[in-house]
Amino acid sequence: MGKHAGSFKITYSTMNAELLEDFHQQFDIALAKVKNEIGSEHQNWVNGETIKTGSSKEKHCPTDSTIILGKFAQASRKQTDTAIQAAQNAFVQWNLIGWEKRCKLLLNAAKIIHDRRHYLSAVMSLEVGKNRLEAMGDTEESADLIRYYCQIMAKENGFIRQMGRLTPNENVKGHLVPFGVWGVIAPFNFPLALSAGMAAGAMVTGNTVIFKPSNDAPWTGALLNQIFVDAGIPKGVFNLLSGSGSVVGDELVSNPAVDGLVFTGSKNVGMDIYHRFSKIFPKPCIIEMGGKNPAIVTKTADLEAAAEGIMRSAFGLGGQKCSACSRAYIEEDIFKEFMDILIEKTMAIVIGDPTARETFLGPLINEGAYSSYQSYMESARQDGTVVYGGNVCTGSNLEKGYFVEPAIIKDLPNDHPLVKKELFSPILYVRSVKGFQDALTLANDTEYGLTAGLFSNDKKEIDDFFNSIRAGVTYVNRRSGATTGAWPGVQPFCGWQSSGSTGKGCCGPYYVTQFMREQSRTIMETT
Repeated sequence: MGKHAGSFKITYSTMNAELLEDFHQQFDIALAKVKNEIGSEHQNWVNGETIKTGSSKEKHCPTDSTIILGKFAQASRKQTDTAIQAAQNAFVQWNLIGWEKRCKLLLNAAKIIHDRRHYLSAVMSLEVGKNRLEAMGDTEESADLIRYYCQIMAKENGFIRQMGRLTPNENVKGHLVPFGVWGVIAPFNFPLALSAGMAAGAMVTGNTVIFKPSNDAPWTGALLNQIFVDAGIPKGVFNLLSGSGSVVGDELVSNPAVDGLVFTGSKNVGMDIYHRFSKIFPKPCIIEMGGKNPAIVTKTADLEAAAEGIMRSAFGLGGQKCSACSRAYIEEDIFKEFMDILIEKTMAIVIGDPTARETFLGPLINEGAYSSYQSYMESARQDGTVVYGGNVCTGSNLEKGYFVEPAIIKDLPNDHPLVKKELFSPILYVRSVKGFQDALTLANDTEYGLTAGLFSNDKKEIDDFFNSIRAGVTYVNRRSGATTGAWPGVQPFCGWQSSGSTGKGCCGPYYVTQFMREQSRTIMETT
């Protein structure tokens, strides 16, 4: 590593920031500025101007629930319809300016994100509880997603291709063209990266957007809107609507003028959207819905690296990642040795204020997640064994937030809800297995198929893992994250089975094509 943060990019694979004095100094400066802005009121943005609503919602800090980070206007169904109409009106011109000009404007946005990266990361840390490194990784990924999707458009010449001829005077070109208006419904856990990535995928291809940020991350959503405004995105192309899923979200799903939807969140909500969206004819619906991600450790593995990778993937952001490692299958010959290392690493985790330099694990996102964790642990104690942790934190400076311990559990039947269900909590289920094939069978025994990891130095096991695991994102011997840490242009992030709807993932070369449909254009040339 270099001495200064400016010498390299912080990603999810960055193990620590101890040497990054410049990064810490800039983060602290930004954090002080952000704290001075706590409690402000934020309006929605439609057709290039703010719109006021009759109601607002307070966003509380998960670190200290008595702190109100801001008040955010809540859009009505009528205002959502108005935003859809504005996006419709803006669509033709946005499409006609061409992919080169769209890319130029979006690259302006990526540069603004980079320039504001410390401020954006400080807001994110306060708003959703990400530690410093994870918040900066989220911010950097946001800019890289925009850059990567622009790069794909340039590489493919805007997806215009000369086709063959049946006759000498027949000139045919194949075009991928935008659908029109897209609803973008974002989650809280990657509030900038997933929001910017989904929106950029839609906009770079010529579509216009109505963006609904998570109710748990409206501040970051408002800042993304300001970035696009400052980048010069024309009015009506990107519209911000904070509000409830039952109002804004439902209008985006049910309004016939919405041509496409992209959503990241829970399976229950995602499947409901998927089934309700296409009523008259099929419409594109890109859904990413989470995972129950396994890691396998065999007797040939580097156990220290395996324990580090599993710990980081299981407990980073409190397990509140669709890619989090929630199941680990360990070959019986090395089970005890591995568990000793894993518990030692887990015990060393620093829990506390996510904006503090030394913190690894911040709070859960809200009271609902806090209560769910406690319910899960009651079930684990009743039906299995808690190997480590599993309690809420009541120590100094933690009582007002949603702080919990990471938990390692075992001795549950394979059909137990804690083994089958996505928990979005810092809870890792571990099981001893006789060998690699048993582990692979158990790893595949899930309705999900997002990420999976293997720690082994046996070439045949590695080959069998890649060929047999039912997951779209796979890692072998990844110390920085057994199942987490995909990056734009490096690891395409695609969910199979109940994890995704399209078979093509963000961060990859085929993502932007999902926001377009094909049209062949034939001209009979005269001589």
